[in-house]
Amino acid sequence: MSGISPDVISHKLSISPAYKPVKQKRRSYDAERYEAMRTEVDKLKAIGFIREATYLVWLANSVMVRKAKGGWRMCQDYTDLNKACPKDSFPLPRIDQLVDATAGHELLSFMDAYSGYNQIFMDPADSEHTAFITDLGLYSYNVMPFGLKNAGATYQRLVNRIFAKHIGGIMEVYVDDMLVKSKTAGGHLENLALMFGILKDYRMRLNLTKCTFGVYSGKFLGFMISQRGIEANLEKIKAIIDALPDVLALPDVSLP
Repeated sequence: MSGISPDVISHKLSISPAYKPVKQKRRSYDAERYEAMRTEVDKLKAIGFIREATYLVWLANSVMVRKAKGGWRMCQDYTDLNKACPKDSFPLPRIDQLVDATAGHELLSFMDAYSGYNQIFMDPADSEHTAFITDLGLYSYNVMPFGLKNAGATYQRLVNRIFAKHIGGIMEVYVDDMLVKSKTAGGHLENLALMFGILKDYRMRLNLTKCTFGVYSGKFLGFMISQRGIEANLEKIKAIIDALPDVLALPDVSLP
């Protein structure tokens, strides 16, 4: 199983002793959800993300959430566990500043980490506390699962650390969203090579289906950005454009 070395970072829970451990009562699901749950558990076991667990003090239910494009996503209900963990106040970057910092760059590359949170290992002392229930048994995470409190802060701490020399220069990073920018097209390959070298050194993987390299504009953190700065995001204004003919066709109504 590849991932970021625990010598670089791992996720710790820091559970407050003021809270008593909670073992959630098992929930029931229909046959379709159970089948999707079994498939996901088999996949996570095969790649080493989870392991069988015994003698647990914290236990969460698995929750199956339907994906927008069909199928199911397995999440864990860490509500009780999260309440027992203090907030990590590590600051996330300000989105407006990141977006503004991209203006004036000729070429941009947009990258997204592959299962970003799962590339960070759980601290061994806290791994057993991520345990969850399935109809096949109990499992806990070897890697940081989505849904844990402070997971975003841990990931931002990681990227700030490994890209420290380049953030604000040739890179902008918000958790697992990464952008490489170049003032001139001629320097873009060199900037990408620097970034790829860091990814290789730290064994961080990208989701190639969500990466775009060497373009003049693209979407970053929900904004369309280019050399000129922020542009209108057509996806966000499509509903308004589509509604204009109906609005213009409405009769003129005078207010009293």
